[in-house]
Amino acid sequence: MLQLVRYVEQPRVCSYLPDEQASLDVCEMVDVTPEEFEAMLVRGWRRFGSWYFRPQCQACWKCIGLRIVVNRFSPSRSQRRARRDASSLRRVVSIPTLDKARLDLCSRWHASREVARGWGENSINGERYTSDFLFPHPCARESAFYDGDRLVGLGLFDETPNAISAACFFYDPDHEGSLGTVNVMSLVEDAQEHGREHVYLGFRVQDCPSLRYKSSFVEHELLEGRPGMHEIPMWRRGER
Repeated sequence: MLQLVRYVEQPRVCSYLPDEQASLDVCEMVDVTPEEFEAMLVRGWRRFGSWYFRPQCQACWKCIGLRIVVNRFSPSRSQRRARRDASSLRRVVSIPTLDKARLDLCSRWHASREVARGWGENSINGERYTSDFLFPHPCARESAFYDGDRLVGLGLFDETPNAISAACFFYDPDHEGSLGTVNVMSLVEDAQEHGREHVYLGFRVQDCPSLRYKSSFVEHELLEGRPGMHEIPMWRRGER
């Protein structure tokens, strides 16, 4: 892999916890192999496009890496119900792409979050979508959920030799059902089918309503600290 840029952000207001100051360790890299990316995943890094990042906040440690242990996963009653309710949907996994249906879905979903969760306005255009989701990477995948011919949900994720990493999921705000839950369960099923050990869900932030759901997937593990690339990462069993 070739590192182009690396820096630590100046502290800013946290987008998850407005009373906290946030800072990210950020690097831009190209030619990252699946094995190299997995070594970063297991140490708490995330990827969007060519950018890799993880928290570097000095005063707050509430963003904690979380991964599902595939061979110990046990869905809850509500998760099983969500999966049954979505049984009529068609799911297509492919390399990420862009068309009007995807761009419209992303825009409508974000607009609904602005109202429901107070997110800041964020205009999604083709250029922004391409830079965030369509950077050519050997691990990049998308899973599209269709109700008939209508696109109702889209998940962006990465596949590495031993893991799947969920990056982003957006959905039709008018569609009934828990599509976010269905997306995660589908990734667990993919991992089970192909013998992958973990599904990474990014950061657990218990005090943030948008991210609290991650702890509901059991069994899961939580990353301890922020291990360097030459340190052995330690994951502990998460609480229910």
